[in-house]
Amino acid sequence: MTFSQFPRWTRRQALWMMGGAIASTALHACAQTSPSPSAPATPGAPGAATSPASGPMKASMAITTWIGNTPMIIAQEKGFFEELGLELDIKLFDTVAQAFPAYTAGQLDGIAPVTSEVVSLAARNVDIQVVTVLDTSLGADVILARNSVKNLQDLKGRKIGAERGGIGQFFVLQVLAQAGLTENDVEFVNLTPDAAAAAYQAGSIEVVYTYSPFSDQANAAQKDGRILFSTKEMPTAIADLYCFSSKFIAANPQAVQAFVDGNFKGLEFLQKNPQEGLPIMAKRLNITPAELAEQLKGLQLPDLATNVEMLGNPNSDLSLLKPMNEMARFLKAQGKIDTIPDMAKHLDPTFVKAALAKLG
Repeated sequence: MTFSQFPRWTRRQALWMMGGAIASTALHACAQTSPSPSAPATPGAPGAATSPASGPMKASMAITTWIGNTPMIIAQEKGFFEELGLELDIKLFDTVAQAFPAYTAGQLDGIAPVTSEVVSLAARNVDIQVVTVLDTSLGADVILARNSVKNLQDLKGRKIGAERGGIGQFFVLQVLAQAGLTENDVEFVNLTPDAAAAAYQAGSIEVVYTYSPFSDQANAAQKDGRILFSTKEMPTAIADLYCFSSKFIAANPQAVQAFVDGNFKGLEFLQKNPQEGLPIMAKRLNITPAELAEQLKGLQLPDLATNVEMLGNPNSDLSLLKPMNEMARFLKAQGKIDTIPDMAKHLDPTFVKAALAKLG
């Protein structure tokens, strides 16, 4: 397994690359982050799984530095993927969108986007299958507002700091719609989540979208303000997902199964051994285990049974299909995508079902 050094805190940010930039050269995106990007999947080549008889299975996964990846990092550190015969090459990017060109060119086997990104990729006929839900945000994503902003309706006419084309802007648009407002009722100031939090803390902007740990720091420091809205009040708005192409899945089902199994072994270890598991990820993030534990409270890390419901039972209240379809309609209405994709075709519960069956 390989794992390059973590960059500074970043997360799921930009969607603008999904348009024309998807067709651009894949090597450019990979070269910014990793000196040796995976080659297109061919038998025995990096990024292509091989059978246990001919050597370890191989797969590459593009992620950002995000607390939701904690089970994966634990699984890697503890050797769970290796025990399952998988050589996992984890590629780090500042944003998942930076990995899209390499992914669509076949130089990356898997990516870890959020719900809206999967919808946008699917709308552009990109081959993408969700095999695992790694987390759903239950308060980790927030809108901070000064006390002069009385309620959501009072956002009208205000400047809001959020990265244009990113998950933050789309989250804010969903919140505005809930308040009967539209994009035309506010002015977006293009700020990344860390810059937005800093600007809010300094008092230079009244309203921002951001997330942990930036939101925690800014909210504590800025006494004239509070959390106006969070994903705790809209729990299906943001989910982080592990995805592979159907082509890779068809050619390497054992590698995908080992990836899924290894992640849930990592989650089980975190739940049963937090005193050992938390420091593994906290060290990568340069925070304390206690800080990581507190930040993880803003997420749900779905277990296998919940994953099966989310990916494989469209009639379940937990199903991911309904919020994804709602996101597709929302993005279409906002003019962010041209067509509404059939999201049912992009959810693959095969591997979480198989993993759950092994538990008896």
